[in-house]
Amino acid sequence: MSRLSNYLFLGAILTTIVLPSAAQASDVDTLKLVYSEQYQPRLYDAKIEAIKAATVSAQTSGRIMNIHFDVNDLVPQGAALLEITNKEQGAGLAGAEAELAKAEALNTEAQAQYIRYKALFPKGAISKGAMDEATAKAKSSKQAISAAQAQLVKAKEGLNYTVVSAPFSGRMTQRFVEQGETISYGQALFSGYDNQHLRAVFQIPQQDIAQVQQQDQVTIQLLNGDEITSNDIQVYQFADPLTHQHQVRVNLDVSNMQDVIVGQWTKVIVNFPSRTSLMIPLSAIHQVSDLTSVYRKNAGEIVLNQVRIGRIDRQHNTAEVLSGLLEGDEIVIDAGRYLIMSSAAKGQE
Repeated sequence: MSRLSNYLFLGAILTTIVLPSAAQASDVDTLKLVYSEQYQPRLYDAKIEAIKAATVSAQTSGRIMNIHFDVNDLVPQGAALLEITNKEQGAGLAGAEAELAKAEALNTEAQAQYIRYKALFPKGAISKGAMDEATAKAKSSKQAISAAQAQLVKAKEGLNYTVVSAPFSGRMTQRFVEQGETISYGQALFSGYDNQHLRAVFQIPQQDIAQVQQQDQVTIQLLNGDEITSNDIQVYQFADPLTHQHQVRVNLDVSNMQDVIVGQWTKVIVNFPSRTSLMIPLSAIHQVSDLTSVYRKNAGEIVLNQVRIGRIDRQHNTAEVLSGLLEGDEIVIDAGRYLIMSSAAKGQE
């Protein structure tokens, strides 16, 4: 209970203190206790993970000429991560372009011959065999253009693969190659994650599943004190065979936050159903060593009453009373002020 020291006045323990009647009537502010509905927040330890993470691999072979990013760098989507030698791929592209030009020229000749034969065939100047040959040649030359175009697309892609680009914006976590290395198809190059799409992952016991599934939203409390509210909650419908707990994922919107780091631990706050509690102001608590008490009115007198305190609400500066008080009891709101007043009154006697 040492956290209460900022709100309490430390003084001598008085078993029973009676103020002058005038002071009791006008100088001492009291509070009559009533039960109130209170949410019971439950905290779970969670870890921040990336929703989107990937390892970029080589899609062609060659020697690395330039590396533009390193581990921990923020990389925009589509940025060039590294460049590979492209002489072989460039030659392949030039060859594909030449093949396409050749196919187009042959097709032009074949189509012109087909048109001429088609005009002469009804007049009997062209034999049926020659006409069939011209027709077949016209069709095959047109298909040759399609094949050449496909090879050109393949060659262009092969050339594009010599510049490895980031599939999405994010932070780089690993680099597997060095400048000057010769790489092969399928070799891992970089790993990274999307730093704008994160989630908090934590475990819950079986008895909490129903309550967590009913939550409209939960709160994620970061180490720096910031809080993120999310309503994108996913509860696994199967338990871990070792711990018998269920995993929960909470997707976060961190587009406007810079302090959310993948791998860090955080707290997830889930508000469980409310229950009736007696809440008293922190200023009413008088604590000396391990004794926690309040000043309570009893038959016209004010006496020191020991209590046991539970959850403390720092936002409203109140504490839950677990035992020692009942509904209808009247307590002094400011224990420190009351102790000073009672000491001054005794000194004047």
